[in-house]
Amino acid sequence: MQIVMILVPVMLILVALGIVLFSWAVKDGQYDDLDGPAHRILYDDDKDMIPDDAKQPKQNAASDEGPGPVDVSGDDQPEDRHKS
Repeated sequence: MQIVMILVPVMLILVALGIVLFSWAVKDGQYDDLDGPAHRILYDDDKDMIPDDAKQPKQNAASDEGPGPVDVSGDDQPEDRHKS
């Protein structure tokens, strides 16, 4: 029962320390942008790290312009085959 007399003040000190650290983090702006890091990971920012000899031909032309058009038609054949 004597351990309770030690653990209760230690617990109260730890809770107070947690509240102080949380309020400091809120005031410091740690919780201002919650969605930014989740979306930032999806951006492809390592194109300049790919060696030139490893790039595909259409990547060389569109490397500075961003991603090219996306084919949403569902078929993998070129369009000139559909015309004939």
